[in-house]
Amino acid sequence: MTPRAADRARYDRATAALDAPVAIVDLEAFDANADDLVRRAGGKPVRVASKSVRCRALLERVLARDGFAGVMSFTLAESLWLARAGFEDVLLAYPSADRGGYAELARDPKLAAAVTVTVDDVAQLDLIDAARAGGTEEVRVCLEMDTALRLLGGRVRIGALRSPLRTPAQLAELARSVVRRPGFRLVGLMAYEGHVAGVGDAVAGRPLRSRAVRAMQAVARRELAERRAAVVGAVRAVAPDLEFVNGGGTGSVQHTVAEAAVTEVAAGSGLYVPRLFDDYSSFSGRPAALFALPVVRRPGVGVVTVLGGGYPASGAAGRDRLPVPYLPEGLRYDSREGPGEVQTPLLGSPADDLRIGDKVWFRHAKAGELCERFETLHLVEGDRVVDAVPTYRGEGRTFL
Repeated sequence: MTPRAADRARYDRATAALDAPVAIVDLEAFDANADDLVRRAGGKPVRVASKSVRCRALLERVLARDGFAGVMSFTLAESLWLARAGFEDVLLAYPSADRGGYAELARDPKLAAAVTVTVDDVAQLDLIDAARAGGTEEVRVCLEMDTALRLLGGRVRIGALRSPLRTPAQLAELARSVVRRPGFRLVGLMAYEGHVAGVGDAVAGRPLRSRAVRAMQAVARRELAERRAAVVGAVRAVAPDLEFVNGGGTGSVQHTVAEAAVTEVAAGSGLYVPRLFDDYSSFSGRPAALFALPVVRRPGVGVVTVLGGGYPASGAAGRDRLPVPYLPEGLRYDSREGPGEVQTPLLGSPADDLRIGDKVWFRHAKAGELCERFETLHLVEGDRVVDAVPTYRGEGRTFL
């Protein structure tokens, strides 16, 4: 029996009493992945990206481990909800236009002490001030810098379109605006190098592309390390008491922590290890989050149909955004149908061994987006479900 076949047998036994669709997290794999992130972080704390987890119980589980500290959230409403639930260090990684949320933040000392908001424009400070509604609490602020690699005099850009602030002078100017402005305190700087952390460099069957990605990432890491150090120096000259400099992601942890200017790294997807993280040469993890769909039809030889399955991931549309049939091994989508909203045909010889009601296990392309499809994650140890915990959606929270 192959290791994957053994996992399938365990998961089937663990969930024998549960009807599919069902989602699980293998706790042994989850904890092993957490250990690997800490190892790669080399002593610097790992801030957990909540959008990749979207389950309070599992956020609490990982933050109880040595090497992890703080949450990186994705909306202001989520940040306030987590802070009210007892999370004491929440960095909102994206600018917000939630006026009601800012009013709540500015009038509650507990929330204001726990939540840090990210800005990259004076206009965002103006919006916060206009939304205070009389609240006088000091708002903790983090600046974000652009990490994109620019080549050929800026005519070629590689990296996400995030912050407009790129140079030490630009970041220092905004830092001075924050420091001079009553009601704000500059505490952090973040820079997410998605073109390094979020792009696989060992794509199966695509050796030329993989080689090109590795070459690009090597250039990008060198350029960013030099520029990030200069930016941090310029910002610290304005705000000497800066508490943190955040960078990286699951795919770049060991590279980002090598920069002396970085004090912490962010990671979250590496806990679940979704499909997109199979394409990295620098690390490997264990798939920890899976979902199962039930076989409901047998249309013919070598084909079964499962209920549902159309759970694409965000990003530019393509096959790499689709969940992948994982267990049993050897199933594939029908090229004319793919994964459907209400049914998904699956082809391959293993289909002939599946019966009506059997489970087919899938891996999502991304991490936390799986939790938008399920209210509950069943936590598996060995061949037993040891707990069932709500996702954000299961707690009635749909932040985006």
